[in-house]
Amino acid sequence: MIQRIQTLYMVLVVILMGVVPHFLPLYEINGKPIYFDNDIIYTILFIVITMTVTLNIFGFKDRKHQFVSNRISIILNFLLVGFMVYRLLNVSGGTAVPEKGIGMILPLLSIFLLSFANKAIKRDEDLVKSVDRIR
Repeated sequence: MIQRIQTLYMVLVVILMGVVPHFLPLYEINGKPIYFDNDIIYTILFIVITMTVTLNIFGFKDRKHQFVSNRISIILNFLLVGFMVYRLLNVSGGTAVPEKGIGMILPLLSIFLLSFANKAIKRDEDLVKSVDRIR
């Protein structure tokens, strides 16, 4: 159902990964902010994560599928963090020192929220199994 706590966690992930990156830079190089749409890899990963979690919100009837899909989103978030760290460590130019922005935290927050959602989905699944056992 839509009113479950895991839905709230997933809505927060959609807001974090779909809305906030438009307003906050991922990082800055020489004072120039770098947004997610400056690189195609970031853009694709942000869109795929947002769409996966959005579809998960409306797939509330199939908890197992929701659980697996959230795990895939967590893996994609780790991949996004890896690409961000790789780009920051391999900045070209001698004096170009990157400054991490608040946007670097978004995938990490998303990972935590998706983990909390998976924990709540697991709790719901256990509750349904225990009720079925009583019948």
